Amino acid sequence: MRELDAVLFDFDGTVVDSYDLILESFHHAVREVLGVDYADEVLMRKVGQPLAVQMLDFTSSLEVRDELCRVYRAYNAIVHDERIKSFPAVAETMRALRAAGLATGIVTSKRHDPAMRGLRVFGLEPLFDVVVGSDDCEGHKPDPAPIVHAAGLLGVDPARCAYVGDSPFDLQAGNAAGCLTVAAAWGMFPEAVLRAERPDVVSGAFAELAQLAQRR
Repeated sequence: MRELDAVLFDFDGTVVDSYDLILESFHHAVREVLGVDYADEVLMRKVGQPLAVQMLDFTSSLEVRDELCRVYRAYNAIVHDERIKSFPAVAETMRALRAAGLATGIVTSKRHDPAMRGLRVFGLEPLFDVVVGSDDCEGHKPDPAPIVHAAGLLGVDPARCAYVGDSPFDLQAGNAAGCLTVAAAWGMFPEAVLRAERPDVVSGAFAELAQLAQRR
């Protein structure tokens, strides 16, 4: 059984339930900027990558992409605290991991400040040693760079980290970084999509992650 020094997490769909928040923000942005709308599954198919990357699915113009991002973020900021939700047992599980001596961190394709806002809504900020957002690192998932960066900030080897995420991009990045990868099957992507990335562990609930404490 691989020993661990740290557990790193994706944010949206893994630590917080932001599906409705993200989807509503997407619908608003494409309606306002493009004057059209798309099916939910089209809007959500690349969640897990930076917003600017996702928006290129809907336009080839960098100017229009930037406007889509601006409108999305402005609306998202207004409704954020009302729409974001908590998954069960997150705080309790995080305390158990930290009590076992594991370092903890967030590695997200969301920008740093909005990720911090989401943590603060649920009082989770003190439970994570580092937060790496899309504006903290030049590389982005599925590139392993942000995970390697977070491990460096913690002073640990990526090979002694677990990375927990709910998207195929998370698992691709974690595998490339040499982490023990954990598929968060409670998140935004179907379990079959996650299993196709060959994660080391498939977990059905956040509380199950407490078992990682046994690897310390």
